[in-house]
Amino acid sequence: MIRNIDLRQKVIRTALNLTRQGLNHGTSGNVSVRCGEDGYLITPSGVPAESLLPQDIVYMDFDGEIEGRLQPSTEWHFHAALLHERPDLNAVIHTHAPFCTTLAVLSRPIPAFHYMIAKAGGNDIRVAPYATFGTPELCAHALTAMQDRRACLLAQHGMIAAHGSLEAALALTIEVEDLARLYWQALQIAEPPVLDDAEMARVLEKFKTYGTRQGR
Repeated sequence: MIRNIDLRQKVIRTALNLTRQGLNHGTSGNVSVRCGEDGYLITPSGVPAESLLPQDIVYMDFDGEIEGRLQPSTEWHFHAALLHERPDLNAVIHTHAPFCTTLAVLSRPIPAFHYMIAKAGGNDIRVAPYATFGTPELCAHALTAMQDRRACLLAQHGMIAAHGSLEAALALTIEVEDLARLYWQALQIAEPPVLDDAEMARVLEKFKTYGTRQGR
C-alpha cells in the first residue's frame, strides 16, 4: 500500500500545473512537500510530469534515507535544506521558468520596481551564484539567497519559490515569473525606477494581514 497517496497526488498535480503553464518542460524542475516531522516527498529524477504515478514520488528523510523505486530529483539538496532549516516553509518548487531564467543567466536580481516583489518576502529577489546542478555548493548558494526570502533566482539555471503549502508555493512561482516578465519588458524601454526601502517596509507590513478580515 502506498503511504501518503493524497499528498503524492498533490505533488503530481503541482508538477503538471507547472508544465501546463509553461514554467517547466520535459524533465526540468522539481517539487517537494513536507511529509511528517522527519522528511518530505519529492519528484523523481528524469521523469516528465505527465508520466508521474503516486508510487514514483520519492520519500526522503532529513538524514538522506530514501524510500521509493526511483531516485529523487538531483536537486534534493536544497529542497532538504530549505524544508529542514525553514519551519515556515512546507513546499519548495524549482523551475526553469523562461523570464526568470532569462534574468538568471544574466545574474540580474529583480529589484523593487513593483510593490508585488514583497510577495517573495523582501525588497528584492536575489540571484544565487552559479554552481553545478545537484551539488552541495548550489544548495549553499540557494540557502543564502533565500535568507529572509521565499524566492530567488539561480544564476545560469532557473528559480526557486517556497511557501507554507504546495498551493501557495505554486501561486508564488507564477507571481515571480510574472514579475520577471514585467521587469524584462520594462528594461526594453529603460531602467525602471525602484521603490525605496521605507515604502517596501510598509508594503511588507501590509502583506502580513492581506487577505484576512483585518487586512481585507
